[in-house]
Amino acid sequence: MTTTAFFLVAILALGFLITFQIAKASEYVSVLKGEKKAIEQSNKVNAFLMVVFLLVGLVGVWYCNELFVNKTLLVVPSASDHGEQIDFMLKITLAITGFVFLLTQILLFWFAYKYQAKEGKKAFYFPHSNKLELIWTTVPAIALCVLVGFGLYYWFQITGEAPKDAIQVEVTGQQFSWIFRYPGKDNEFGRKYFANIDNSTNVLGLIYKDTAVDKLDKNRNVIGKTDLKGDPATHDDIVLTQTMYIPKDQPVKLIIGSRDVIHDVGLPHFRLKMDAVPGTPTTLWFTPKYTTDEMKKITGNPDFEYEISCDQMCGNGHYSMKGVIKVVTKQEYLLWKAQQKPAYASFAPAEAPAASTDTAKKMAVVSDLKAAVTKN
Repeated sequence: MTTTAFFLVAILALGFLITFQIAKASEYVSVLKGEKKAIEQSNKVNAFLMVVFLLVGLVGVWYCNELFVNKTLLVVPSASDHGEQIDFMLKITLAITGFVFLLTQILLFWFAYKYQAKEGKKAFYFPHSNKLELIWTTVPAIALCVLVGFGLYYWFQITGEAPKDAIQVEVTGQQFSWIFRYPGKDNEFGRKYFANIDNSTNVLGLIYKDTAVDKLDKNRNVIGKTDLKGDPATHDDIVLTQTMYIPKDQPVKLIIGSRDVIHDVGLPHFRLKMDAVPGTPTTLWFTPKYTTDEMKKITGNPDFEYEISCDQMCGNGHYSMKGVIKVVTKQEYLLWKAQQKPAYASFAPAEAPAASTDTAKKMAVVSDLKAAVTKN
């Protein structure tokens, strides 16, 4: 909110408060003087203002919707199949709650106008009705149970077992960035251990070789050494930061964790989120529907990028914990992955495979993939 808008709202609120206090003071004076006519007139004015407030409020709600709806994700289609179900459930929820809101507010202000205090009018004493109590308790309860039931159904789909052809990506949060890991040719993630983390060469603590690391107690005090057996499956794992590549129209399973505090993987355009908890992996899966380039055309924004944000307050730099998701075609994804180097090459460059027949074959594959991408 700008400074000008803030002052306008403050002035309006102050004016309303002053008018209300003057009206109340006038009413009290009238009571003391026994001027019943003035009280009736005041009731009429208040009742009329109730109707005005209702109409202005409804127009204000409509105007705010027209003004800000294009700044929300409601006008942007979901970029995942699961997200479409979430959007449908959200629209149903908005329709039900919107109808109840309009009905109750209109009745509230209309009753305030219709049943205003008048001379010779006596209020009807209506203490209790079992039928009404049953209706306004049962109906909302049933509606909420149905909505919660659909929510749980979609939740179990998102967090359930991913299809066998799903691409697996490990997402690790740390203050204040994201780390992504892809399995290599063996399609298997190598083992890791938190005490093996080295921020310069091994940000995930992958167990490349047999090694001994500090053994810590619950207060993180060193109490000895732990022997770790090297895992060859780590040698072809690909580790990246800040940008994740995934293909369109293929299931993607995210295996989520954290290096330090609780984070939360927020995927707003895919309508998904999941906590990243230290020591407790969580998962979700989805199928992207639009590439980044396609979404640029849909949104009319040439600078559009899918975002992965942290939706859990995680420290002073929480606001800056953002990453980019590049959704590309399957051919582009294969080409991109073929060009990536395993993280092991940075950890032990001397032991990285030398240029050989394998490298030549790999470059030939890359060349063929480039040709396929260009053709398509």
